[in-house]
Amino acid sequence: MVGAETLLRTLVNSGVDVCFANPGTSEMQFVAAVDRVPGMRPVLGLFEGVVAGAADGYARMADKPAATLFHLGPGLANGLANLHNAMRARSPIVNLVGDHATYHRPYESPLASDVLSYARPVSGWLRDNAEARMLGEDTRAAIAAAWAPPGQIATLIVPADCSWNPGGEPGAPVTRPSPTAVSGETLEKAASALRSGERVLFLVNGPTVRRKGLELASRLAEHTGARVMADTFTARMERGAGIPALERFPRYPEQAVELMRGFDHLFLVETVPPVAFFAYPDQPSWLTPESCQIHTLAAPGEDAVGALEALCEALNVPADAARPAQHAIPEPGTGALTPDSIARTVGALLPEGAIVAEEAVTSRGSLPTMTAGCAPHDWLSLTGGALGQSLSSAAGAAIACPDRPVLCLQADGAGMYAPQALWTMVREGLNVTILIYANRRYRILYNEFERLKLGQVGDAARQLLDIGNPSLEWTHIARGMGMPATQVRDAETLHKTMAAVMREPGPHLIEAVME
Repeated sequence: MVGAETLLRTLVNSGVDVCFANPGTSEMQFVAAVDRVPGMRPVLGLFEGVVAGAADGYARMADKPAATLFHLGPGLANGLANLHNAMRARSPIVNLVGDHATYHRPYESPLASDVLSYARPVSGWLRDNAEARMLGEDTRAAIAAAWAPPGQIATLIVPADCSWNPGGEPGAPVTRPSPTAVSGETLEKAASALRSGERVLFLVNGPTVRRKGLELASRLAEHTGARVMADTFTARMERGAGIPALERFPRYPEQAVELMRGFDHLFLVETVPPVAFFAYPDQPSWLTPESCQIHTLAAPGEDAVGALEALCEALNVPADAARPAQHAIPEPGTGALTPDSIARTVGALLPEGAIVAEEAVTSRGSLPTMTAGCAPHDWLSLTGGALGQSLSSAAGAAIACPDRPVLCLQADGAGMYAPQALWTMVREGLNVTILIYANRRYRILYNEFERLKLGQVGDAARQLLDIGNPSLEWTHIARGMGMPATQVRDAETLHKTMAAVMREPGPHLIEAVME
């Protein structure tokens, strides 16, 4: 058994049975071994950003790692933006990078690079396999590291000769570890603050923003008067009728500073202290005032849901104290296509069990409000701020959950970072509806230009902010990759088209032209 086969069998032994890949010469042993190892599903991405983003979306919804396969340092570098997002989402990923044979490395051939340095910023665990007989052990270590709470990217570099030399026995199955319990002392400190009558804010993320955690947090808030907010960006949030809804922490520093003035205690639940997304002149980067004490109830990787449950018990919080969102479906939008009219239509049509991969950016608007009372669904956000995630993460989510409809809400400029994801959706027959917000500009950059008080956007500056010359025709882009596509220019047509498309299986793109 060659090393590549040892590696694959080790992955499959632990249930890592999907590999998103863009292989090259140094990975051909792996490609050949896929036919000899039953149980591994290979998924091709035509660009490495798609590979990384799909693995992220898959991990968020499957609650287990996918594998990725990159070709040398430059291939890995092409995927770094979406690996950054995955790192911020704490997604478990077994990241495999092929490299030149060990004896070929000293010759500085054209594709030679410092793969370790490329991988280090996004990898919580990193190893360069030294010999084929260690591949079973190294792969098993990578799986265990990826799955270690709260989840991380584990990168294993595999030289080509380690793939073709005899690899030895596959590694034994890895069992998913449980999160660490929160100490009694920490719980008592939180209970004491809640009994004190002082103003308390809980900022939550991770598994806490799924149904059970949200119900516990809502019970606690309703009983004690504490306020609970979700991080600005969450990897996966469960939402909809019957599930308590949470406000998100504000993105802009002036809003956050005003909010934080109202609290004496900030309890962090699987998150870190809030900071400004960007620096602005005369605005703070650190958003918590000195008068507010910061405590960690549960660090990322600790049992936050168990901690909230223990707090509810300690404070005798009634089991029925939570305030779930009420069932409320908006009327579909009418007239011109605007962020609000599109949000109304999305809310009117969102099916039960949907997975929403959202990267609407400045067109997000009233989407949270209009969908809060829809049937229960999951919402995937842009965790790391690197644009170009949602088309790819939608593909990965659809592979993780083939029985659930996926809706990708994608700004047109951000979508152009990795449109190759459309091809993968068609090839794999994925049940994804893509709604493109086509405003023909990088609207977010106009907003930032204004926030920085740079005056009027000049003609030369506009050349860096507008993407309408030439116009992006998303229906042509989609059809060129084999995907059915429809362009709409008013809210009534959007509602009719989207309703029809979402009743049919398979991928379809709708371009909503916002004029």
